[in-house]
Amino acid sequence: MRTVIDVLGDYGVAPAVRAWERSSTAMTRKAVFVDVDGTLIDDYGQVPESALRAVREARANGHLVFLCTGRSMVELTPSIHEVEVDGYVLSSGAYVQVGPDVLLEERLSPEAVRHVADFFDAHGGGYYFQASDGVYASPEARDLLRTIVAASVASDPAFSEVDHGLLTYVDTITVDVDPRTMAMTKAIFFESAVPLEDLRAEFQDFLIVPASVTVFGANAGEMTIPGIHKATGIDVVLDHVGVGLADTIAIGDSYNDLEMLEHVAVGIAMGDAPRAVRDIADEVTTSTIEDGIRLAFLRHGLIAD
Repeated sequence: MRTVIDVLGDYGVAPAVRAWERSSTAMTRKAVFVDVDGTLIDDYGQVPESALRAVREARANGHLVFLCTGRSMVELTPSIHEVEVDGYVLSSGAYVQVGPDVLLEERLSPEAVRHVADFFDAHGGGYYFQASDGVYASPEARDLLRTIVAASVASDPAFSEVDHGLLTYVDTITVDVDPRTMAMTKAIFFESAVPLEDLRAEFQDFLIVPASVTVFGANAGEMTIPGIHKATGIDVVLDHVGVGLADTIAIGDSYNDLEMLEHVAVGIAMGDAPRAVRDIADEVTTSTIEDGIRLAFLRHGLIAD
């Protein structure tokens, strides 16, 4: 079977899908890890009622549900927080929290942060950084992001109707502090003038994953600490809650979900996920707006119809 790294090298080439057989009954407590963008929420940042009910019912049935996302805690909007969960794997595995307990917070080195900022300042494109307490960028990067988002909102007015609107999100980005002086967990780049393959050659001290947010442009993605991803964050959670890997399920739709879907006992891709994500998953459910989460929960006995 090909590895996640193989898939990342040539998106769209299908690896062999591993077989998975159920080894436990529906009553066994499961740990379920759910991606956010494109999985829990739709294109407008809304959580379908079917997904909200599914998570609530699964937890009432004794299962554990965790959000497993590239977002940081401060990027979880009120509508996302309405989905009460048992914990979080955030910033693509760099931050892990179960209940009130912060179990992990990995940070980029100061040298790595400077490398990102200096490179994109010199070569064009935008970037910003995630930290546990906020999102940070240069004024120029925030202005570029605002221009991109404003164009997206203008082309689809529904974006401006959501409670956390994209332009509101841009306003939350801090620009009066130099990111080079902060402890950051992850970098995000967009509208890069440099192709992804060249960025990988430049930033060999990062894992670079393409973005699934189309408004960010073709050369966009996230940059994380090598060896840190959603699967490593999941292991931290499992060790803390005492659930074995055999009793894990994960649902996702993007390239930063590849390790997660390959690692758990059963990995489920959303129906509109890119081919590379669907190919590495054990199963494919429907899309977010087609009740994909609820259908997956029903299939695995987490909830009853």
